[in-house]
Amino acid sequence: MIVSRLVLPLNMALHRISRTVSEKPRSLNILRRHMSSVYYRSGAIRPKPEEMPFGLLAILCAVIPGLFVGATISKNVANFLEENDLFVPSDDDDDED
Repeated sequence: MIVSRLVLPLNMALHRISRTVSEKPRSLNILRRHMSSVYYRSGAIRPKPEEMPFGLLAILCAVIPGLFVGATISKNVANFLEENDLFVPSDDDDDED
């Protein structure tokens, strides 16, 4: 139902964009704008951006605590479900081969 409500506005927006592109060739520059950060106006390629010296260390400092927090939350939720008898794993499932 939500998708059907979104189809009409999306189709109208796409129709307007295609109509304006076909009417005005200058509007094609809008489609090429995403490349403006790679090239200068003269056409020369810009230099490579500076890299963060400890990029891998920063990624590890973000990922490892996230994994620990996620594991702790899931462990606590599993204990809560088992204590309240909402979900108790059965031992019979392990014997099937």
